Amino acid sequence: MNFITISTQLLFLSFILLLLSLIPLGFVVRNKTPRMLFLAHSFIYSTIICQLLFIMTRWIGVGHAPVSNMYEFMTFFGILFLLVSLFIYQHYKQIAILLFSATIAIIIIGYGATFSHDASPLIPALQSHWLAVHVITVALSSAILSISFITSLLCLLQKIDRNKHPKAHIALECILFQLVVVIGYIINQLVVARFITPTILAYDNSGLFHAPQWLDIHKANTLLLAYGTGFLLYIGLRIIGKKTIVGILQPFTVTLSPQTLDDITYQAILIGFPLFSLGGLVFAMIWAQQAWGRFWGWDPKEVWALITWLFYAGLLHFRFVKEADEEKTAWLAIIGFALIIFNQVFVNLIIAGLHSYA
Repeated sequence: MNFITISTQLLFLSFILLLLSLIPLGFVVRNKTPRMLFLAHSFIYSTIICQLLFIMTRWIGVGHAPVSNMYEFMTFFGILFLLVSLFIYQHYKQIAILLFSATIAIIIIGYGATFSHDASPLIPALQSHWLAVHVITVALSSAILSISFITSLLCLLQKIDRNKHPKAHIALECILFQLVVVIGYIINQLVVARFITPTILAYDNSGLFHAPQWLDIHKANTLLLAYGTGFLLYIGLRIIGKKTIVGILQPFTVTLSPQTLDDITYQAILIGFPLFSLGGLVFAMIWAQQAWGRFWGWDPKEVWALITWLFYAGLLHFRFVKEADEEKTAWLAIIGFALIIFNQVFVNLIIAGLHSYA
């Protein structure tokens, strides 16, 4: 029995179920009917079961905790994020939070799926139980901290009026546009690339434009195609909705309490921060000592983990001294989420360092 193949099929099934769940979730937010609520719950819980089975079968298939590469980590992160979101929903009964969280979970898991699914032997640096402890704790803390991004986004969608706060409206629209670009990237990698790979930049005349030799044309083409597809999706949403994305999403937030959203944001950071301190710093240093013979080495991943930690420490400080109100906390929490994604994705893939293997 090939457990790796089974795990891949389970993850694909869970992805489809989660995608389908957005339909009844959207209906429930706008018009809470028992039938649609039951359907939404059925899809979400079926998704969770498939995802937990994915972790189990992948773990058996690879012979270690499935958190050793980008495919495994991003998928694990997305699953934990959905689980934490479901816990928040069960406690606060705010279905809109679950709707937006499920959407972000789809983006995270979809992004993870763009990486190789193959299982390969662990390099010596990864052959430690402390790796699993470190990465699982980081994934859990990041998932909890990311909940503050969802509630902050919902809070700003409620508060920002296009006529009264045009600059804030543009800033929020730009954030949502970046999410659409990521969706464009996922579509390019998982769908479009199966049929055609357009070449925009090339060192010779095979592309639309000539590229200088110093430019990494693979990364540049990938980025340009992602933004191109994202722009087309964005224009399509604007035409269909006849509004900005902010305007399209605002009706889904009318039933939410701003105070409840702020409380969840604060509680998520209050719980996620000490967990990140353990996983991202303490457990990471123990693993670093075992893998490389030193607790700290100013590797880019270590530096950005410290920057992220300092940022959330500062956010909590401003909150304690009452320098940050609901809106300021929301903007800061969104910046914090951007730091998490930058640290988990861009540092691993773009900046050369000891964590580049991931």
